[in-house]
Amino acid sequence: MHENPGKQVTPRVAVIIPAKDEAERIGMTVRAVKALPFVNLELIVVVDDGSADDTREIARQAGAVTVRHTVTRGKASSMETGAKVVAMRAIRGKTPPLLLFLDADLGESAAEAAPLIEPVLKGEADCTIAVLPKPAGAGGHGFVLGLSKWAIRRTTGWNPQAPLSGQRCLTSAAFQAAVPLAAGWGVETDMTISLITAGFAVKEVPVNFTHRVSRRDFKSQMHRLHQFIDVLKAVLKLRARRVHIKRRKFLEAALNQKPGMVYRVAHREQIPESEKTL
Repeated sequence: MHENPGKQVTPRVAVIIPAKDEAERIGMTVRAVKALPFVNLELIVVVDDGSADDTREIARQAGAVTVRHTVTRGKASSMETGAKVVAMRAIRGKTPPLLLFLDADLGESAAEAAPLIEPVLKGEADCTIAVLPKPAGAGGHGFVLGLSKWAIRRTTGWNPQAPLSGQRCLTSAAFQAAVPLAAGWGVETDMTISLITAGFAVKEVPVNFTHRVSRRDFKSQMHRLHQFIDVLKAVLKLRARRVHIKRRKFLEAALNQKPGMVYRVAHREQIPESEKTL
């Protein structure tokens, strides 16, 4: 993708970083993002979701555009706020930028995000999802991950490796197809199902990100409980709306899938509206 190393490539990517009480790492994350190819340095947006520390000021000093929620509204709301800021600041008449969503605690490893960008720039996929290395010392039991995988597989046929990963790059059109986003920790599961059932192509990409991992203490276990509840709520809402694809429609794609392949059930225009929400 780097035809002229050393020269500035055309900036086509906006970066949105939801953040809450991330003063310790947000500066490193923003500075790392600025080194990525294709990133528009004027469209690095940090959404401070009601932090009690200096997250916003540190992000601003690092070079990000910052916006603050006066009260905590959750990750989904922060993602939507960031996308609105990008839309307002993007150049009218130009192709809308790609949206790269990254967690605030990635630190220096945010500079590893280039593999997420390239498949979307090339038109190979509408949305890429990062598969992170398995962290040492993680304390989860897999209940939340298992629920998310089951829901995505049941409704779309896709069997993802990292359905809860928040590190994603997608086209503006794909993002608009996914809004309104599900609240809380159900946002990734809901987004994935919404995109695939709308006919968008998704792809998982291994990326060498590192960030904090939850342990086995009481606070971490409560965090996982809230995650499970939020994912379950998102799944139940999708089920109430009967959002899924008929099994006969996704069977061939499901049988042929392999890790790292683009997954698409059908082109968007080939999926009748009645079959997206049966």
